[in-house]
This record gives sequence, structure tokens and C-alpha cells, in this order.
Amino acid sequence: MIAELGLAALWLAAALAGLQLVAGSLGLTARGASLAAAVRPVAVMQGALGLLSFACLVYVFSVTDLSVKLIALNSHSMKPLVFKVAGSWGNHEGSMLLWVTVMGLAGGFMALVEKRLPERTMLATLAGQAFVSLGFYAFLLFASNPFERLSPAPAEGNGLNPLLQDLGLAFHPPTLYLGYVGLSIAFSFAIGAMVTREVGPAFAKAMRPWVLGAWIFLTIGITAGSYWAYYELGWGGWWFWDPVENASLMPWLAATALLHSAGVLAARNALRAWTVMLGVVAFSMSMIGTFLVRSGILTSVHAFAVDPQRGTFILVLLAIYIGGALTLFGLRASTVTEGERFAPISREGALVFNNVMLSAILGIVLFGTLYPLVAEAMGAKVSVGPPYFNPMGALFTVPMLVVLAVGPLLRWRRDSFSRVGRRLVLPGMLVLAGAMALLLMGGIALLPFLGLALSVGLAVATLLPLQNRNLRRTPLAVWGMVIAHFGVAVSLFGMSSESAFSVEKLVAARPGDVTQVGPWAVKLDAVEPVAGPNWTALEARLLVRYGDDGKVMRLQPQSRSFWAPPQQTSESALLTRWNGQLYAVLGGEAPGAKAAGLGRADSRWQLRLWWKPFAPLIWIGGLLIALGGLLALIGRVAADLRRIVAKDKIAYRRERQGR
Repeated sequence: MIAELGLAALWLAAALAGLQLVAGSLGLTARGASLAAAVRPVAVMQGALGLLSFACLVYVFSVTDLSVKLIALNSHSMKPLVFKVAGSWGNHEGSMLLWVTVMGLAGGFMALVEKRLPERTMLATLAGQAFVSLGFYAFLLFASNPFERLSPAPAEGNGLNPLLQDLGLAFHPPTLYLGYVGLSIAFSFAIGAMVTREVGPAFAKAMRPWVLGAWIFLTIGITAGSYWAYYELGWGGWWFWDPVENASLMPWLAATALLHSAGVLAARNALRAWTVMLGVVAFSMSMIGTFLVRSGILTSVHAFAVDPQRGTFILVLLAIYIGGALTLFGLRASTVTEGERFAPISREGALVFNNVMLSAILGIVLFGTLYPLVAEAMGAKVSVGPPYFNPMGALFTVPMLVVLAVGPLLRWRRDSFSRVGRRLVLPGMLVLAGAMALLLMGGIALLPFLGLALSVGLAVATLLPLQNRNLRRTPLAVWGMVIAHFGVAVSLFGMSSESAFSVEKLVAARPGDVTQVGPWAVKLDAVEPVAGPNWTALEARLLVRYGDDGKVMRLQPQSRSFWAPPQQTSESALLTRWNGQLYAVLGGEAPGAKAAGLGRADSRWQLRLWWKPFAPLIWIGGLLIALGGLLALIGRVAADLRRIVAKDKIAYRRERQGR
């Protein structure tokens, strides 16, 4: 009955989305004004029903109800409970239900709390959100029903992909979906503002917290996903330009540009058309990512391959939403003026420059992601990877980082470099000193060289906006900007250091053998069998010592064998110090060991070892970027609440005086 309840709640939520669309659209006309009051309550109810439907799915997964087809295909009674629950979104249908649930909750929350927009724009925004939701409800109900029953029920389920049986799965997809759906709110705001022709500071101030929240979750999701793939897949890399990785990066790039553009519109009443266009583009990138991951045209550990019919359904939705929004923008573009003018050398000018750079990087990633798919459709096999993405992206990233250091020091509307030049002397000297030191070291490739040289100067430059300020009275939004930009410098240093100084060793070692990797001495002590709840493994006991330090530490990488479904995985072992990370992976027995009749104690085992200087800074920097966004969000929301309270007090005083 729980599955039927979930399906009924999904149908009711879809019906309410249709009602929300009709009431919101008619509420914009004089004849339908009476329907306007129903839009907000309907949006709240739709979100509640979506949540009920997803809760039902989580429940049937947690009890392993194998009469539900989705569970029989993607779960197993022997799985730990945490992976049963996480498995509810570790598949195609469940992930799409999570998508529409978060979208419904976001729309309901927006209907409850958003009071800054004119009511007509708010109605158009909620109608736009319902229009987007309807397509996904239709996709679930007609092409991807998560509650479909099996009769008879199988005795046991197929289980979840072992690579996804990790705590990272319980954290990574939901944060990404919160980001994607937050961008759907920005999309709806843009549609609503274009329909009512009310694009201005009020629109930007209302949209900005939603964009900022989406950007925070995207940042956390990408950071967590990078680290999850880094330690789970056992290949030692933190980013491979996999198309599914790119599918999350593209919306983040667009959201970053949108966030800064909305800030200019809110503060200076400029960049109106640019902000609206970025609102459309950001959600468009989310939709393109959804198509890539769920259409079946990609093969990836991250992707949920499905049949072409479902891919066609998503492609139709993508054409309707993106095509319709771009058409509306084309019709309304002439009525959206750019607002206040500003000089090229100003804070607005710096933000526009970096938005252009972000847009160029987005174009590079989009082209590199889609080109192999187009080429394959035409009968050619093409691989696009780091040799394309890294240098092409650097062409725009390096100037963007330079402007990132200067921009926050510039004044609004008009300024001069001569005024801020003195403050940039120290960062500039650090960049030159770092470059000279790296040249003396030699043997460093160009891109890591540029990253290392720029990162230290950038880190100092990002702190300059706090100079001569009372730190206790500095607004949280300023603290957020500084911390986020500082996080960029930290991540850049970690990426560049890992690329420039990593040491890798691939050895076939017997128990007792010692291998030197960077400053570490690694001794293979033994390889023993171990067992888990739904897997068995061979576990290596590694005794490691750093330099001349007498302290011996242990690493225990595993080669696991799962039986539901049957698959072998490598579980890496990591040891982190302040200056880097030792990374170990256990392979199989070296070829020839079994043929020679050697016992386990005498066998040679494949070990892959890395020393990655300062690699953890990659993810620490990502978390700092997200923390900066969170502080800025808290500061913006608190400021809005103070303004609302102040207005209420003024209105109350005037009412008292009138009496």
C-alpha cells in the first residue's frame, strides 16, 4: 500500500502543478484575478505531496519491498541500511523523483516567504515553476514510474552498483539536485520578469538568495563528487573531464556568472538583459546535464543509462523549456534596457569582464562535452580530454584570476588603476617571487607554473578588501566574498601543486618489501582476506614512515568482491599530512605468481602508490568557497529581514499616529 500511496501522491502533485500553472496564468488577466489568491497555497500543497511521494519511495527501499520493480532492480536485502536509503536516489527513476520533490518544495517555500516581488511578477514566476515541474511529472508518470509493481516478486534483488555503495552517494546527488533545482527557481524568476516586463533591482534582490543557495549546493556537490571519485575509483585523479563531471560543472559556471550579474543589477541597476539571459542559460545547462546523464548516450559510473525513448522524452522537454525561454527573451529583449551606465574601469566593469571569461569557459566545456557525441553520431570516434580542456580553459582562467584580485578593490561606476595600484604591490611581488623560485626549481609544466605563481599573490589580494575595516562591523556579505575568493586561491594552489609535484610508483611487492615514494617509505607487511556485510576482500597491511620520522603508521587498501551484483572494486587508503596525501591502491597478484605455485606469503602483489603534495587543499578550497557563499547568503537574508522589520515598524507608527 505504501507504493500505491506514493504513486497517488505523485499524481495529485502533478494535478496541482497543472492547477498552479492555469491559476497563475489566468491570475495575470483581469478576468482571472480571483484565481490569483489560490496560487500560493496550491504551490505549498504541491511541495508537500511531492515530499510524501518521495518519503514513500525511501520507505519501500528501506524495507526492501521486492514487489516494486525499481527495488528489485537496484537493491538487495543484504545491503546496509544507509545504502538501501541512498539507493532510493541511486537510480534513474528515484533520482528524477528526488528532482521533482526538491523542485516542488522549493516552489512551495518560495510561495510562502517571497514578498519582495510585485504580485503579478510573483504569479508569473510560480506559473513558470509549475510549467517546468509539469514536464518532469509527466516524465515520471508516463515514462519512468518509480512505483511500478512486479508480479510475482523475485526472491532477491539485483543490488546497487558497488561503486555507488559509498557514503559519498548519500551526500553527493542530493546536494547537486538542490543546486539544479535552485537554478530552476532562477529560471522561473527570469520568465516571470520577462512576462511582466519588470526586470530591475527588486527582481534581482528577490532572485539573488535563490541563486546563491543553488550555487552553494552546486559547489558542495561538485567538491564532494570530486573527492568521492578520487578515493573510490582508485585511479588517483581528482578530475578527468568526464562528460558527467562536466554536466555539473557547466551549471556552476553559469550560476557563478549569474550570481555576480544579479549583484550588479541589485546594487547598481545595471546588466538587466545580461542577468535575465544568464538565468535562462544556467537552468539550460542543468537540463543539458540531465539529458546527458539520463538519456543513455553516455557510459559512466555516474550515469544512469536508460532506453532511447526516455532520452527522447528528456530531449523534447529540453527543447520546450530552453527554446521557449530563448524565444521569450528574443521577444522581450528590446524592452529590457541595460539600466545605469558605468566606466570600463570600475567594479561593474571587472564583474562584466569575469562574466565574459566564465561564459567563454562554459562554451569551451560545452563544446568539448558535446563534440564527441556529435562526431560519434556521424560515424567517427573522437576523444576530448585534458589536452583540450586544460590549455583552452587556462586562456580565459588566467586573466579572470588577475581581474578577480583587482575587482573587489575598485569602486562602483568609475575608478582608476592608479588608486588601487599601491595596494596590489605586495601581491604582485609575491607572484614575481614565486615565479622566480619555480624557474630555479625547473621541470614544472606551464599550467602548474602559472597556477602556483598566481595562487599565493591571489590569496593575499583577496584579503585586501578587509584592510582598514572594523572587522567586527564588516558585513557578512563582504566576509563571504573574501572567504570565497580566498578559497579559489587555496584550490588553485592545491591543483597546481598536485599536478606539478605528484610522485607515482607502480610496483609488484612481496611481503616485507619496502618501496620509496616521495618522502615515504612503504612496507608491505601482509595481504589477508577480510569480509564485510555484502562483500569479501583482500586487504593489504602497509606500514608507512615519513622521512626520518620514526613513527610508523598503517594503511589498509582493499580489493573488494561484491556478490550482489558481482563486481570487483578497489578501495583506496589515504594518509593525510599537512603537506600532502599518501594514496595507496591494492591490485591483484602479480602475473606469474600463481603459475609458479607460490603461496600467499611469497606472492607478489601489485601496489600503486602516490604522494600528492598539498592535494587536500583542492577540496578544502572548495569548502571555503561554499562557506563564503553561505556567509554571504546569511548576510543578505539578515539584511532583508532587518529592512522588512524596519518597514513594519514605520507602518505601525504611522497607523498609531493616524489614530
